[in-house]
Amino acid sequence: MTKVLVLYYSSYGHMEQMADAVAEGARSAGAEVDIRRVPETAPPEVVAAAYFKTDTAHPVIEGPEALKNYDAIIVGAPTRFGRMASQMASFWDTAGGIWYSGALNGKVGGAFTSTATQHGGQETTLFSIITNLLHFGLTIVGLDYGFQGQSGVDEVKGGSPYGATTIADGDGSRQPSQSELDGARYQGRRIAETAIKLAA
Repeated sequence: MTKVLVLYYSSYGHMEQMADAVAEGARSAGAEVDIRRVPETAPPEVVAAAYFKTDTAHPVIEGPEALKNYDAIIVGAPTRFGRMASQMASFWDTAGGIWYSGALNGKVGGAFTSTATQHGGQETTLFSIITNLLHFGLTIVGLDYGFQGQSGVDEVKGGSPYGATTIADGDGSRQPSQSELDGARYQGRRIAETAIKLAA
């Protein structure tokens, strides 16, 4: 069975919700899915002062070697000033041995993110993740316009052809909308379907 990893970092739970939706979509295609998060690198006093969400059902990934166990890897991280959060970048920075061995060449990948505002760096953050995945040899699948929910201006909505997104508002009060979660499910399914076809 095709195995998919949904790997994410979340400070306030928005990316955790999106990761669950991505995983749901991948499972709907018939894939076996694991959800893992990367380690927190912020000092405990910062985590406490910023009221980061620390309770989650998803375990921390065992380490970069675990990446080799999957046919597809879908990476989610919130934006930090137009790029992926340092917690996610730090994890990939420890994966040099995996890159050197070419262990991820030909696998399928994708990215999803969240920002505080509609123009807060969603696409540049997705590209920062996608750039990493391309360097590791992954074939990228985005959020194509088969998902119509990302079109139109009738409401505040995330979504980009480069990956599923959500908008959290500056104080984190806005939660992922139904449309944004549907986009994450759609992308997860597309990635899993692609990995299944490549494995055939």
